[in-house]
Amino acid sequence: MSLSLSRKTIPYTPVTRPLSETTLMVVSTAGAHLTTQEPFNTAGDASYRVIPGDAHSSDFTVTHGAPKEHYNTDEPKRDINTIFPIDRLRELVETGFLGGLAEKHLTMMGYAMRLNQINQETVPAIANEVEKSRADAVLLTAG
Repeated sequence: MSLSLSRKTIPYTPVTRPLSETTLMVVSTAGAHLTTQEPFNTAGDASYRVIPGDAHSSDFTVTHGAPKEHYNTDEPKRDINTIFPIDRLRELVETGFLGGLAEKHLTMMGYAMRLNQINQETVPAIANEVEKSRADAVLLTAG
């Protein structure tokens, strides 16, 4: 199956299984990344980071180029779960509400202003990563 991208519509795929049998992947444009990973270039960055599924929330930080009045990263830096709810999702898995989490998650920095590059390179690469994963669904988050 190939994901087609459109400027007019977002592909809709109805949920066909209970959440208790669903494996979820997080894809975020909030600028979250591990402290050991290269920060996003706040002058403009069309790259993305792969977050291992077993990453600890305390190992995250946020790098984002949006003006502070547009996106204040103070709270996400204190608690990454505000934009990348990894601990909350793990709790849902533990209770059986959610079937599982993917082996990896993906993040990028929105507000990058390199729209052609993002649309032509980054988004297809992320879509390919999602397709290759064993995730049944994606949770999209933004800052």
